[in-house]
Amino acid sequence: MSHVLIQKADHLLRMDDAGSELAGVDIRLRDGVVAEIGHDLPLDGAEVVNGRGCVVTPGLVNTHHHLYQTLTRAVPGGQDALLFGWLQTLYPIWARFGPEHMRISALVGLAELALSGCSLTSDHLYLFPNGSRLDDTIDAAREIGMRFTPTRGAMSIGESAGGLPPDHLVEDEAAILNDCIRVVDAFHDPNPGAMVQVGIAPCSPFSVSRELMRDAAILARDKGVRLHTHLAENDEDVAYSLATFGCLPGEYARDLGWTGDDVWHAHCVKLNADEIDLFARSGTGVAHCPCSNCRLGSGIAPVRAMRDAGVPVGLGVDGSASNDAGNLIAEARQAMLLQRVSQGADAMSAREALFIATRGGARVLGRDDVGQITVGKRADVAIWDVTGVEAAGSWDKAALLLAGPTRVKHLFVEGRQVVRDGQIATVDMGPVLARQEALVRDLMA
Repeated sequence: MSHVLIQKADHLLRMDDAGSELAGVDIRLRDGVVAEIGHDLPLDGAEVVNGRGCVVTPGLVNTHHHLYQTLTRAVPGGQDALLFGWLQTLYPIWARFGPEHMRISALVGLAELALSGCSLTSDHLYLFPNGSRLDDTIDAAREIGMRFTPTRGAMSIGESAGGLPPDHLVEDEAAILNDCIRVVDAFHDPNPGAMVQVGIAPCSPFSVSRELMRDAAILARDKGVRLHTHLAENDEDVAYSLATFGCLPGEYARDLGWTGDDVWHAHCVKLNADEIDLFARSGTGVAHCPCSNCRLGSGIAPVRAMRDAGVPVGLGVDGSASNDAGNLIAEARQAMLLQRVSQGADAMSAREALFIATRGGARVLGRDDVGQITVGKRADVAIWDVTGVEAAGSWDKAALLLAGPTRVKHLFVEGRQVVRDGQIATVDMGPVLARQEALVRDLMA
């Protein structure tokens, strides 16, 4: 295993329980974990990384993404639509995808996340056209070297049955459950330090049946894996739940077994006070996606109220077709700003937003081994160069979200370097980007 010594970091934001911060500090990464933190540590044969002029943080944690959408950014017809109209514009394009589209799009999306300081990401893949499988994105994450929580999503209710997706993109529910079993058995690692942990994730209440939601929850708990879906994203979403199920989205989730500390929901922009209390009491997590919520006009999620109530909250960049970017440090800044614009300038500090992007996300994904720089925790470390123009003049360079930068200098995952000097170190991105552009041109044609 690798052995790295980060020397003389200007500032270390540990994100530990005490919220401690250290200056002029060394951090030793050995055998995949943080082995030592201190001043003037001996080399002991380590590869040295210069930390001067840098702020060091835990690797960021992304709790909601659709990596396949990196092939469909800024699609005309969907640029100014609300959620349902946007989906109906994109479904016919996504129906043409195959395994290569999934893998290449995931490689590019994962690289974008890594360059923004992200070391662990989830992914919600809920359509599988033309032989595509969850395996395609897992292969991409292994190639990049990122820690990964892929979720086996699904859609089973097509337009002819009152759902939103076209019929040719939905699957038989028995086949969905069987493939969930297959991917969990093949890929899920329940151990600390796992590089891949699989979740089960029916797409949304408007694209699967009540029976599949209930059966997925039973299966996930039998297998000991986590549950994920979209919930209460906008007014249309809530209206659909009231008209179709006769209850609010949070109540729907509760009734089908979709609350608990093994569950996290994406968006939750429209949760009311009772639903927030339900999530807090049950430990149900939320993936807050501020940029996507702005892009689709969904609203501002009540994150301040959620955190004050004790709801576990992490950040998600959401899909690149609805953001249309995948920069997690920028997402943290947006989360901070939206709470301030809705609740006042003191509603959320830069450090709290960074906590949500690290410890918060780790908790939402059920990982107590990442999200902080503490001896014995996994060696997922982001190093930010604060000597550049973005941070020039900043009196508090550790307040990264108020100034910058927005691109990481170095990123280590499990002690292995994934980003070096602002470039992906594990994959030659030139051919990947060229192939991505060729696939996009073909889809456009």
